[in-house]
Formats: sequence, structure tokens, C-alpha cells
Amino acid sequence: MSKIFRFLLLPAVLLSALFTAQAQQNVEWKSEVESLGDGNYRIVLTAAIPERFHMYDMGPYDEMGPNATVITFAPESGARLTGEVEQLTAPHRYYDDIYEMEIGTFEGTARFAQNILLTEPEATVKATVEWMICDDSSCMPLTDEELTITVEGTPASAAAIEAAGAQTETPAVETKDAVGGNGSIWALIIEAILWGFAMLLTPCVFPMVPMTVSFFMKGSGSQAKGRFNAFMYGIFIVLLYTVPIAALILITRVVGGDAVTADIFNWLATHWLPNVIFFIVFMVFAASFFGAFEITLPSWMVNKSDSKADNKSLGGIFFLALTLVLVSFSCTGPIVGSVLIKSTSGGDIWSPIITMLAFSIAFALPFTVFAFFPSMLKNLPKSGGWLNSVKVVLGFIEVALGMKFLSVADQTYHWGLLDREVYLAIWIVVFALLGLYLLGKIKFAHDSDMPYLSVGRLTLAIVVLSFVVYLIPGMWGAPLKALSGYLPPVTTQDFVLGANTGTVAAESTQHKAKYSDFLHLPHNLDGFFDLKEAEAYAAEVNKPIFIDFTGHGCVNCREMEARVWSDPEVLSILRNDYVIVALYADDKKVLPEDEWVTTESGKVLKSLGKINSHYALTTYGVNAQPYYVLQGRDGKILVQPRGYDLSIENFVDYLRSGVEAYKQQGE
Repeated sequence: MSKIFRFLLLPAVLLSALFTAQAQQNVEWKSEVESLGDGNYRIVLTAAIPERFHMYDMGPYDEMGPNATVITFAPESGARLTGEVEQLTAPHRYYDDIYEMEIGTFEGTARFAQNILLTEPEATVKATVEWMICDDSSCMPLTDEELTITVEGTPASAAAIEAAGAQTETPAVETKDAVGGNGSIWALIIEAILWGFAMLLTPCVFPMVPMTVSFFMKGSGSQAKGRFNAFMYGIFIVLLYTVPIAALILITRVVGGDAVTADIFNWLATHWLPNVIFFIVFMVFAASFFGAFEITLPSWMVNKSDSKADNKSLGGIFFLALTLVLVSFSCTGPIVGSVLIKSTSGGDIWSPIITMLAFSIAFALPFTVFAFFPSMLKNLPKSGGWLNSVKVVLGFIEVALGMKFLSVADQTYHWGLLDREVYLAIWIVVFALLGLYLLGKIKFAHDSDMPYLSVGRLTLAIVVLSFVVYLIPGMWGAPLKALSGYLPPVTTQDFVLGANTGTVAAESTQHKAKYSDFLHLPHNLDGFFDLKEAEAYAAEVNKPIFIDFTGHGCVNCREMEARVWSDPEVLSILRNDYVIVALYADDKKVLPEDEWVTTESGKVLKSLGKINSHYALTTYGVNAQPYYVLQGRDGKILVQPRGYDLSIENFVDYLRSGVEAYKQQGE
């Protein structure tokens, strides 16, 4: 049994060692304060760079250059900034053949300084630092850190403070924030938990309850030992679902780093092959649930596991948990796959572990409770025809969910097979048939006779048919905001009632935007899909740029567009005050050779999505979508970027703050 424990603990140990090794190989920052007299002080930041690595200087560099070190200071109280950030250490400057430009680097240590004017005896200043270090073969991920510096001393005279000017009162803004889609992780967790609980009622899982109760009702020694065994039973179920996912992420991170792991999950979430395979798998499982055939794992696999679950040792309990996982596979398999694929679409490589942990805990909890209190079995309904009805209902749901995978492939590769009205038509028919089944108007081969309609089935039928009624207006362009993340965008719909296809933004771009033949903005907004083109137009019309890092398969992006962008005030600001550019991170369009990008490692990026994703990662340190950046003159960030947040008020404030910051740039 100790071997099993060592096997299960190995990923956690390796993961910890990996994080420790990475932490030891990155820059350590320290701060100190020097008095310059007359209320003037200098904050000095010192970077200790590990051996063999170099860190880039503050540049600035264009988008094809390296990631410059970015340092911003923001007084919270008692101080004003005077002057700009200085590089006290002279960088080693040389012409780099890869970047084809002159760059500067630091090795060993590097010192930077910011002068301040003390207005009170004690001041607090926050310093935000972002940097990247590289050796001769590879680079560490873009890293950021926030330091809080306390300055105590004699404040400057009133005359000196007044002479410093009001411009120093405006705090510097943080330039990057790799939060990505963190706000949406709770939605994924809740969905995973609900699916975990729902699995108990499936015909593959529910019959395992008596087996669990029978196992734990047999003598297992003291009551304390029985409860310990029950607890370990739940732990083993959770580990059997979670450890394989964690091991996959760990191995890919060790072999190739974050970029490789992100590439794998991006491939799973957006490439046509896994999406089409999952679509076929869902349709096959749906046919099985309708009674066409039975899907089971090989009997030798289940029997071998079951044969080792007879004893009461921890080994027996582990194999009982393994038997449960294997037997329930035909019902949990497609749901687990759906949860995993959805959790990868945001770009956060840890989301699959978190969502699978949530799913497995919810799935394991009922079995753990029954193992703790076996007498509860008498209060459960007996197996019977109702389980087959649950199976059929699950079949209808799998048909509907499976369409999402085909839709993602269709959008990312621009096949044009599953536009919004086609997708909606399929959903309307599927859920209408489900409603008729619940009313007893449709019967499958393995269904029991239904002499009367129960209140429960009638209630479910009302809910399902009401959902069908809700879907129908979508055939004429109704936004259907509650489903915005699951439906193809309305721009794929051939006919939208009342739409004025001639409507454009307040100021037209006067020409056809690059890639606009296959990419579109929501709500008939006018904009771009290439950053350089957007920057040129923004300089011409003197407006800031709204950069939308998005994706065809991004559920949260569609939700933001349907629930937040659709607000009249948000639309007005986007139309009139910004130049919009949407950078799709998962589009598979292969660009002409002169637009390909070669990474630092020598990898050639050919598709529009990979180039945009690389730009987001190297410039802002994010893989997640949606991610919004407000860019001003000379490529400078106006305010702190933000990700998924369904608060309209927050989004309006965000857009307005960017407009104000842009105006201040021009003063």
C-alpha cells in the first residue's frame, strides 16, 4: 500500500520541486531609500539576477523586440514623483542578430531609481516591476512583482511642493495584469460541481451505491477505523480523476514549460481534430443512451479491479474506488471530457486541474457519505425504469452539448457549416423532442410503461418546453444572452430581424479592414483585426485603441459581448471614443509567408491565431481570453488591463478612465 501512496504523492512532490527551482532561478528585488536633502528622496531598486541569465533593459523596443523591463511607481500617500525612472546601472548594449536591432541587457545586478518629493513625514509608494530573464538557450516566463516602500523623513517646504507641479500628483498606472479569465473560474467550478452531483443519478453510477454500502457495512474493526476507511474511499475517487490531469500538466511543464502546456490545451480546445472527435464521441454516447447499443469498458479491466476490492485494507478500498471510476465511465466519460475542454478554452493551464478537482469532489461526496453512514441506503429510491429515463434525458443533453465541439471547429476554420440559425434549429428540435419524451409522447426500446404522468416529469417537461420557446426568437436574431457563451456569434446568422446592415461606426475606417472577409465584430461595431492597421488609423483620427484578445471558442468572450458590450453606454463609448481591434488567439487562418513570425526559440508561427497568442503572451504575459487592453500614443498602456467581468458599471468606468488617460497624454 505504501507504493500506492508514493505514486499518488509523486506529482505533488515534483510540482513543488518545479516551483522551487523556478523561484530560485528568477530575479530578487530589494528596495532602499536615499535622502537627497530639502524633502527630496530617491528610491533605489536593486535586481539580483541569477548566474548565466541576463535581463533586458528598459528599452523601449517595438513589438518585434525583446520584453523590456518595465518599472512604474505610484505614490499612495505623502509623496509626489519627480522625474522619470532612471537606470543607474549602464546596460551592456550590442546589436542582436535575432531581433535585428540594438538591445541592452544586465547581468549580475541592476539598479534603478525614482526621485520623489516628500509632502508628509511618512509616505507610501508602490513600485510595480515586470521583467524577463533569458540564458543562451531559453527564457523564463514574463514575471511581475509589486513592492511597497515606506519613506520617512522631513517633508519639503510648501513652496517646493507647489513648485513641483500638479502633474506629479497623478499616480502611475500598472501596465500589465495577467488575470485573464480568473473571474470566470468560479463559473467553471460551479458547473463542474453540478455535473459531479448529477452523475449520481445516471444508470452507470447509481447501482454502485448498494455496492459501496455493502462493502462498508461489513465488519471493518472499530468505528474510528471504519470512518477513516470511508474518508480514504472519497480521497481515492478524487485522486483517480485529478492525478492524471495534474500529471499531464506537470510533465508538459517540465519538458517544455508553460508555453508547451498552453499549446497542448489550446490545440485540444480549438483544433478541428479533437473537437470533431469529441463531437462524434458525444453522438455515439447519445445513441447508446437512447438504447441503440451498450458501451462498457472491457470486462477484464473491471473484473480485475473488482477482484482486488474484497479486503478491507487501504489497497482494497483503493481498488473499490477504481472499480467505481471504471464502471461509471460510460456515463461520466463524455461529461468529464466536456468539462476539461471547456476549462482549457480560457488559456489558464491550471483551470483543468481546478475544475476536475471540483467535479471529482462533488462526484465522490455522496459515496463518501454513504460509506460513513451505510444505513442511509434504506432512504434511497430503488433502481428501476426511472434510471433508464434519466439515461435517455442525458442522451438528449449530450446531443445538444456535442454540437458545441463541432461549432468551435467550424468557427476557427471558417467552414460555414454550423451558423447560428442552423445551430439553434438543432437545439430547438432536440429539446422539443426531450419535452415530448418527458410527456410520454415518445418511447424508446428499454423504457417501462408509463400508466400516468408524474408531477416531477410534468415539471421537467414545462421547464424544457419553456426553454424551447425561449430559443425560437433567436432564429430571427434575438440575442439570447443567457446562452451567449454556447451559441455561434450572431454575425454568422444570415437574417437578423430589424438589422440595418448599412450601419457603421461614428467614423468609418473608409476601407475594408484586413481579415474582415472572415472575421467580424459584434453589435455591428466597426474596427480592425490587425494591430498595426489599427494603430495607423488611431493616429490618424487621434483616438485610443481598444485591444480585444478574444477567440472563436471562448465562452467568456461571447458572454462579455452579449451581456456587457450590448449595453447602450458601452456601445456608445466603443463606437465614438475608441478604435477597436479584435485579436483572435485561436483562428486557424494561415497567413502569407511575409506575415509569419519567428519566436526566440526559432519556431515559425504561420496562423493568425498563433501569432496573436504569441503577441499576448510575450507582451502582456497572458494566455487567457477575454483580455482587454487600452493603448494610447506610442504603444503605451493607458490603464491597467482587465479580463472577464460581467459588471457593466465596472466596464464603463474602465473605458472612461482610458479616455481620460489618453487626453492627459496629449496635454
